[in-house]
Parts: sequence; structure tokens; C-alpha cells
Amino acid sequence: MASVSNTQREDMLPWLIVLGGISFMYVPSFINLFAGVWSTDQQAHGPIVFAISLWLLYRKWPEMLEASAGQPTSWVGWPVLIVALLLYIVGRSQDILLFEIGSLIWMLIAIGLLLRGPRAVKTLWFGLFFMLFMIPLPGVVVDTLTMPMKMAVSYVAEHVLYAAGYPIARTGVILQIGQYQLLVADACAGLHTLFTLEALGLLYLNLVRHESFARNLTLAILIVPISFTANVIRVMVLTLITYHFGDEAGQGFLHGFAGMVLFMSALILIILVDSAIKLMLERFSGTQIQEVR
Repeated sequence: MASVSNTQREDMLPWLIVLGGISFMYVPSFINLFAGVWSTDQQAHGPIVFAISLWLLYRKWPEMLEASAGQPTSWVGWPVLIVALLLYIVGRSQDILLFEIGSLIWMLIAIGLLLRGPRAVKTLWFGLFFMLFMIPLPGVVVDTLTMPMKMAVSYVAEHVLYAAGYPIARTGVILQIGQYQLLVADACAGLHTLFTLEALGLLYLNLVRHESFARNLTLAILIVPISFTANVIRVMVLTLITYHFGDEAGQGFLHGFAGMVLFMSALILIILVDSAIKLMLERFSGTQIQEVR
């Protein structure tokens, strides 16, 4: 029993050293994130994505250890580690979150290559990839892409509600319904919201694990219009809440509830589209597709 215990300690020692080093480097960065951009409406998805990423890595950890047992490590980890350190130093010193937080992914890849080899990184690839969605994007990129998205969402919401008989008009991203004016904000239809819904769709794909490549690819492509549609639904819900219950209801508790509507509608749309793709493939192939769980 003593020899087994010593072996286990020897196996754990490198990971404990790595955990200590990563904590020393990145805990201050994440404290700043929680107190800064992650506390805003636009970046509120960051902590959720981070928690899910850690769960995905934890979920795959036993499989990673088994797949990489006895496999050679890779020297490629050293240049990757150098790149990660450079990104961290530049990002931390110049307050560039894209580099500072993004370096964590490269750091984990380097550690995986150096300690367990390529198979370990391959096994954990989705959890590492999912971390991309928690990285705050540069403000210039967000502002450039958000305005066209808000215009498109406002345009569709206006025309749908007008077709339903509501007294609504639009000027840019401002909706006028009845006596109320609503500004479509970045948090309602911006790039960050689209990123969050993209992450939700990819997580769904990873969890259901369809055997059909065509089904996975089609659903992955359709996640973009599904996310756009969910944004339109959220703006319409807020507009209708304001119209029927007043401005205080629209900007108060029900505004937060509309955020739940966004994610629920996106998830329902993803499931419906996935089911429709399954039926289409079954009709095309003439065979029944069995679900794999």
C-alpha cells in the first residue's frame, strides 16, 4: 500500500506544481475580470462559460489520463509555452485582455503536450476550445460588428410586430411602439449575445454527439441564424412587455426575465431544428437514425 501511495504522490506532484503556477499567474487576472467586464450585462456570460469549460475538462479528465497513459510527450509544448508566456506578459502589462486571458488556453495546451502528450490535448480539445467564448473581445471589434447586428434585429422585430397589427415604427435601432420608445441595446442584440448563443449551440452539439457528420455540420451552420432569431424574439418580448405593461415593467424585473427567454428560445429552436434535420436525413436515407447518448 505504501508503494502505491508513493506512486500516486509522484504522479500528482507535477500537476500540483502546474496548478500552483497557473493559480499564481491567473487568479489576479480572473479577480479583475469578475470585478470588471464580467460584471457588466454585455460580458455576463463570461463566468458561465468559464465554469462550463472547467466542467468539460473535469468530465474528460479520466478519459485523458487513460488515452495518454504510456504515450510519449511532445517537444512542441515548449514553443507553445513560450508563446503563451509572451502573450500573458504583453496582455498583463498592457491591459490587453484578449492576450492575457487568451494565453491561458495556450498555456494549458503546452502543459498537456509536455506532461501527457498530443493525445491528452486531443481528448480535452473541446473544453479548451470552449474557453474561447469567455475571452473579452476588443472594444473596436465589438462596436464595429454590433451596430449592423442591432440594425438587423430591430428591422426584423419591427416588421414582425407590424405584421401582427401592433402600432410600431423604427428609426435606426430605436423602436417606437404606442407611446413608448425603446433603444435596442448592445446587451439585447450585440456581438456578445451572439457569442453566448453560439457557445450554447456548440455545447449542445458536443453533449448530444450525433454519429451523422451531415447532421452535426448542418446544425453547426444553422446555429448562427438560430442565434439571430433568438435575439429577435428577445427584443420582441421586451417590446411587447413595455407596450402592454408599461416602461417600468419592461426595464425592471421582466427585462431580466427576457434574458431567460433568449436562452430558452435559443435552446428550443436548436432542438426543433435538430429534430427537423433528423427527419430530413431519415427521409433522404430511408433509414431510422438512432440517438446516441
